[in-house]
Amino acid sequence: MMSLFIKIFLAHIIGDFIFQPEHWVNHKQEHKLRSKYLYAHMVVHLLALVIILQFNTNYWLGILIILCSHYIIDGIKLYLNSKFNPRWLFALDQLAHIAVIAFVVQMYTDITWNIQALFAPEILLTITGLLCVTKVSSIIMKILISKWDLSAFTNEASLKNAGAYIGMLERLFVFAFIITNHWEGVGFLIAAKSVFRFGDLSKAKDRKLTEYILIGTLLSFGLAIAFGLIYLYVIEML
Repeated sequence: MMSLFIKIFLAHIIGDFIFQPEHWVNHKQEHKLRSKYLYAHMVVHLLALVIILQFNTNYWLGILIILCSHYIIDGIKLYLNSKFNPRWLFALDQLAHIAVIAFVVQMYTDITWNIQALFAPEILLTITGLLCVTKVSSIIMKILISKWDLSAFTNEASLKNAGAYIGMLERLFVFAFIITNHWEGVGFLIAAKSVFRFGDLSKAKDRKLTEYILIGTLLSFGLAIAFGLIYLYVIEML
């Protein structure tokens, strides 16, 4: 089952990312279903599937389902591009393709999907941990450091919400390092961030900004480590 999934997914990667130039994408967005590159894109997918599946005629129905669904999904995406967030559309587009691939793989295997497995305590604990180190930690940090207003320093020449996203990503990395027992990765991440933050600290004319950055950094890492340790403690009890 996994071997077939990998083969079809590789064909998807080749068709959707490797052999789809940017000017194809731009042309499809402009001309929608009338774009010649939309159909060229389908041909690339067909060739990738046929070659990777080694011209096995047993998979003809699965290939047809993948191609037809891909055309429909891409067509819907083209008409929704101007109405919805493109990042969310991209994610939903890829999830839809993967769902179709999973369906086709199931057609040729005896595997059955157990929805109840998604509600296993380990899965729910992992989801809880990920939410805690991202959104929950962001809210906790915002509350704890809200007493200091340094917007005059922190908002200058800064990407919108960049600090929040950076904090979430660093905590996710720390959390992953801890639950996989790779503590050396936490030290590497702290060292890497210190190098990047050194410019901010050395250029800061106000001591408040330096203290603010240090507090935020230590608090972010501290929360990620705390949630990681709690996860390890709870997982041992399950």
